[in-house]
Amino acid sequence: MSGEERWCVVTGGRGFAARHLVEMLIQYDLFSVRIADLEPQITLSTEEQNGALGHALKSGRANYVSADLRDKPQVLKVIEGAEVVFHMAAPNSSVNSQQLHYSVNVQGTKNVIDACVELKVKRLIYTSSASVVFDGIHGIINGDESLPYTDKPLDSYSATKAEGEAAILKANGTNGLLTCSLRPSSIFGPGDRLFVPSLVAAARAGKSKFMIGDGNNIYDFTYVENVAHAHICADRALASEQEVAEKAAGQHVSFNKNLCDGDMVHINPDSEMLQKMLENRISEKFLEGNCEKAYFITNMEPIKFWEFTSLILEGLGYERPRIKIPAFAVMPIAQVIEWIYKIFGPYGMKVPQLIPSRIRLLSCSRSFNCSKAKDRLGYAPIVPLEEGLKRTLESYPHLRAENQPKREGPSKASICLGSGKVADTLLWKDKKQTLITLLVLVAIYYNFIASQSTIVTAASKLLLVVSVFLFIHGNLPEKVFGYTIEKIPMSYFNLSEERSHQTALSMASPWNAAVNVLKSLCKGNDWSLFFQVVISLLILSFLGAISFQTLFIIGLPVAFAAFYLYEKNEQAIDSMFLEALSLGCKMKSDITKKVVGSKKKD
Repeated sequence: MSGEERWCVVTGGRGFAARHLVEMLIQYDLFSVRIADLEPQITLSTEEQNGALGHALKSGRANYVSADLRDKPQVLKVIEGAEVVFHMAAPNSSVNSQQLHYSVNVQGTKNVIDACVELKVKRLIYTSSASVVFDGIHGIINGDESLPYTDKPLDSYSATKAEGEAAILKANGTNGLLTCSLRPSSIFGPGDRLFVPSLVAAARAGKSKFMIGDGNNIYDFTYVENVAHAHICADRALASEQEVAEKAAGQHVSFNKNLCDGDMVHINPDSEMLQKMLENRISEKFLEGNCEKAYFITNMEPIKFWEFTSLILEGLGYERPRIKIPAFAVMPIAQVIEWIYKIFGPYGMKVPQLIPSRIRLLSCSRSFNCSKAKDRLGYAPIVPLEEGLKRTLESYPHLRAENQPKREGPSKASICLGSGKVADTLLWKDKKQTLITLLVLVAIYYNFIASQSTIVTAASKLLLVVSVFLFIHGNLPEKVFGYTIEKIPMSYFNLSEERSHQTALSMASPWNAAVNVLKSLCKGNDWSLFFQVVISLLILSFLGAISFQTLFIIGLPVAFAAFYLYEKNEQAIDSMFLEALSLGCKMKSDITKKVVGSKKKD
């Protein structure tokens, strides 16, 4: 930089895309950079400390300011003395909170606009979203800026982003302020805390094998450095217009009305148009159809959404999506989950992944035309999609499959089942043994249980079949058609003293436990134990009312599926259980406070 020090402001400067813009601004030596965000102080990673940002903060070429955009005095303090503002602040898009998004994306944006006008900032570049024209129902292929805002926004984030963008564009030309809005589509790259981590979390939970829809929906993904580059292109385009306007006084000038079509407008220095331009710093006619518009920003390399997802998962060592699930089949479940979240969200429930807006994003096409940004802003991607994908994968070594912690010892499901043959069978450790067991149980069901026989009749039939099988098996020769027939050893029918002792102990142990419970109940002072016994007996009575046939139909699939699924998703299920427990405790606490509060009022 030469001459007077020039400052720019990056709101939300510690966000994903904003960090890359800050780095690029410092490297290009365009401005001194003021980073604004919510955190009380800036915390740098080791890489940032040793990089351009760390050096800039030490030298004074960059500084950090804690500010809440919803507080206008704080916004004025942040923007004071800036030549250009890159307004990138926004709440997490995955949090579907209308109140939060409106307060930041609309009210906060209006505070930024007012501050820029009041402090005579020259340029304001807004980071919008491609979702402002997407309703989640109708796919978009090669869409351009002629698309209107959707009447049915995908979520509160998209709706408020559209409202914020409209306010930014309307402010163009006010007190010499030039505005511009960029609409990046599906940003990815190093530092992403949403897209890649959520894919890996799904892969660890065994969900990466599924894809929503037919898998052919086209998408535009944008590498994060290209998004940062687009912001600098927009600033340079706006700056060039302002410089031309300022030089218009006292000379016969010509300038581009539209950077894309090359039409030249000649202005006489004595004309009324020039006088109006000088009064307002820049003419509305000069700006009409030019850089005050919104621009889609992509990598200009559309790709199938699930192909791109597969490249990330495979690159990190996880399974590629292969099982297609129709979106209409998942949508009712997603709507129920969203309804549950609306109820329990205030009590701390985490935002679920399976919600309607997410299903629509995963199953619809969304690609955009960047010709306008290319022609008018001079934008072109500086990092190709393949290279961006390579850099992204290299930045997540800790998320690679081979670097995940391995399970030590048996699983909880295996321990619960005794870690023996029963566990091996129900957890599908020995697939041959599991299939044989299933076939035997199915045969028992159809021959003895489905016939609705009494227990005595079913037991006698079973013993009859076993007796016939053993007699025939005992009379078979050692070889039949070349196959060796293995005889059943007599030791199988003997109950050893040790096994008899173990059987007796296993029967005596629950009896003694039940007797100890009864003894405790006799004392009459353990209410917790009393309620546990009552609930257990109520559950037992409920199960006793179910027919043996129904119990068999339900129990067989559950036994062979539930334990297996729990072992595969042990961490996720335990986490959900703990979250539900925490949620219940919080609800209990809130209800108690309300009851106590109402009593005090009375």
